[in-house]
Amino acid sequence: MSLQPYRSPSTGREVRAVLFDTFGTVVDWRTGVARQAAAFAAEQGRELDAEAFADDWRALYQPAMEAIRTGTREFTTLDTLHRENLDQVLRRHGFDPERLGAETLEELNKSWHRLPPWPDSVAGLAAIRRRYIVGPLSNGNTSLLLDMARSAGLPWDVIIGSDMTRTYKPLPQAYLRTAAFIDLSPGEVMLAAAHNNDLQAAREAGLATAFIARPMEYGPGQTADLAPEGNWDLSASGIPELADLLGA
Repeated sequence: MSLQPYRSPSTGREVRAVLFDTFGTVVDWRTGVARQAAAFAAEQGRELDAEAFADDWRALYQPAMEAIRTGTREFTTLDTLHRENLDQVLRRHGFDPERLGAETLEELNKSWHRLPPWPDSVAGLAAIRRRYIVGPLSNGNTSLLLDMARSAGLPWDVIIGSDMTRTYKPLPQAYLRTAAFIDLSPGEVMLAAAHNNDLQAAREAGLATAFIARPMEYGPGQTADLAPEGNWDLSASGIPELADLLGA
């Protein structure tokens, strides 16, 4: 085991915190949402293509945040955006949200709070945590990330939600304000993510970067983010391998 913290070639700084993109990198949103959507449909006595439902809901994620990133809408939480998007997805799949109770809709919206970790996530995070600060660097709001951590057993040291930074990735302030909250310079923070565009934005903001392959995030037909597409500091097949590369 290395006695020294990992020094990032791109920033020239020793890494003190490894922060993780969460949806897709640490937790399996597609399986988790589909499983809970299928249970919802069964309770309604209806059939549902649950994986298509999950994909359609996720497809509205970036467009909803874009209005906030461009300044055409004031900041609101991801929980709120998910809830607004849920009505669209329900209608697309033949459900009338107005005929469903508020409690039923809220419970379905909380699907994003109860996502399962990838099989290697908990052990990998625990290993990295022995030598580095670990936490999410996610577009999720704090309560969502807290519930997710408790449900999935994620051993975070700190949770800084987008409702604290008041912005969404990939805007630079999402990365810079997160680093500032833990009193670190950007170069002392590494973003680990399964998405090349996230890593590119993090690098432009001055963070160290690590790619983690998640080739099944979008199911067996996934075509994007199958491999690193930039000269990231590190590249790993999973979080335990990243821990090894970091000397954790």
